Amino acid sequence: MQWKLKVMAVSLLASSCASWADQAADSVAPEASSGFENKQLVTAKDWMITAANPVATQAGADILAQGGNAIDAMVTTQLMLGLVEPQSSGIGGGAFLVYWDAKQKKLTTFDGRETAPLDATPTLFQDEKGNPLDFYDAVVGGRSVATPGTIQLLWDTHQKYGQLKWADLIKPVVKVAEQGFTISPRLATLIEKDAERLSRFPTTKAYFFNDDGSAKSAGTVLKNPAYAATLSAVANDGAKAFYQGKTAKNIIATVQNATGNPGVLAQKDFDAYSIKQREPVCSAYQSYDICGMGPPSSGALTVGQILSITEQFDLKKWGPNNVNSWQVIADASLLAFADRGMYMADEDFVPMPTHGLLDKEYLKQRAELIKPGKALTQASAGTPPWQYALQQSPDESIELPSTSHFNVVDKQGNVVSMTTTIENAFGSRLMVDGFLLNNELTDFSFRTHNEGRPIANRLEPGKRPRSSMAPTIIMKEGQPYMAIGSPGGSRIIGYVAQAIISHVQWGMNIQQATNQPHILNRFGTVDIEQGTYAESFRAPLEKMGFKVNVRDLNSGIHAILLQAGQLQGSADPRREGVAIGQ
Repeated sequence: MQWKLKVMAVSLLASSCASWADQAADSVAPEASSGFENKQLVTAKDWMITAANPVATQAGADILAQGGNAIDAMVTTQLMLGLVEPQSSGIGGGAFLVYWDAKQKKLTTFDGRETAPLDATPTLFQDEKGNPLDFYDAVVGGRSVATPGTIQLLWDTHQKYGQLKWADLIKPVVKVAEQGFTISPRLATLIEKDAERLSRFPTTKAYFFNDDGSAKSAGTVLKNPAYAATLSAVANDGAKAFYQGKTAKNIIATVQNATGNPGVLAQKDFDAYSIKQREPVCSAYQSYDICGMGPPSSGALTVGQILSITEQFDLKKWGPNNVNSWQVIADASLLAFADRGMYMADEDFVPMPTHGLLDKEYLKQRAELIKPGKALTQASAGTPPWQYALQQSPDESIELPSTSHFNVVDKQGNVVSMTTTIENAFGSRLMVDGFLLNNELTDFSFRTHNEGRPIANRLEPGKRPRSSMAPTIIMKEGQPYMAIGSPGGSRIIGYVAQAIISHVQWGMNIQQATNQPHILNRFGTVDIEQGTYAESFRAPLEKMGFKVNVRDLNSGIHAILLQAGQLQGSADPRREGVAIGQ
């Protein structure tokens, strides 16, 4: 279906603040180009969807055009993403949903994160000497697979909020799976890059590779009748077809019999799995409330900390071309990640100082550690207000990115912000019934203790691993103002925080904020996006004392702004996604 889209051309730093002209001596003038082809802002009146693949975006848009609501479009979009973008998300993984219910005027979140098998032990990712396994030795195979949550999340929320029939939302995806879709350049590149690991398992190899062993190339039509059959069963019988039917049995058999690296997933894990509806975690920032997913996600807490710490400095006056702004953002991120590593985990298993971590006085004290002109080269966790005293040890988990994010706003004003994942690119590399299984268990710390103190994000049976996914809905005066999120592993937090700062403090529209090159800090090394004008900040940041790494920073920020009766949508130019609205 063709949509008549209104577009507005943007330049990366157009309409810049007047204060930018009054730069400090160490300011850096941006180049004309960010280093990649920028996308354009899309506007609409009635509804909008943004997602990381145009086929999936169009599928969700078709549902909205047929009178479906945001939850209906979410179901179809996610199922289509699992087909056309299998390396990033799918029904073999999990997701977090932040949802605004326009009728009830209520913001809530749904935790569809995967759970550790009940037979998993805390030392699952250690060798016989108690040392952590190498990352990919843990990932590839059945050992890393957690109980999937995505289908249960889609089913439960549709039962509660959906408007169109469940089966009708699945039929378009079944049709594409049967007829085939064209492999995108991005998917083709990733298949070739991961050829050795993907080729270890016959089913996965047969799907992604030709008979001669070569990777299937961009433009190849790929059919997936096994996925179509799986979805047809789910269309007929709902979530129980996945969790108590043939699919669960096939997943368990594949995991437990994975050659060289079997896992312990069992039917009791599928029987016990449930979606957790949780209160959103919100932090005040300027005139907004930044609301997102709480533990087991570290997203909302860490984004909120970064924004609150940077709020103590005049970023608006400095602007995005002054290195002082980026020093403050980098140092605030380092401080927030120190707290994240010490305290954040599944709150159903570990006591957490959630409110204390966002306490304004505490964050003001953390901000006082930042000295403009001199980098923080290291940071320790702070001591937030907390009624429950517990000595913990910093986390050592590895979180490598392969995730997707999409947003939906429907005609009734309902808002979906959903981040979805199978963890690493292509997950565990195990394929069952047409979809890939996650490797989510490797988001736990491979160690359980450090110097005798427990690590909050250690593996425990039934526990949900900590995540950096940060689906966000920004509220203003009690109404949704923006839905935003990104893939990117633990860098998600920096991507989302930077985009919010760029919009709120520096007056960029959401597409300009999405296009902007990235400068991030998590653990003490500042990452600068290669091939962009952000590289001009390398020398000034190094002069301040930062260790700097210039590298690819492949975010996938998608956002929808709701303002003055108009919807504005952005899609990240680093990926294939688009915004569609009417």
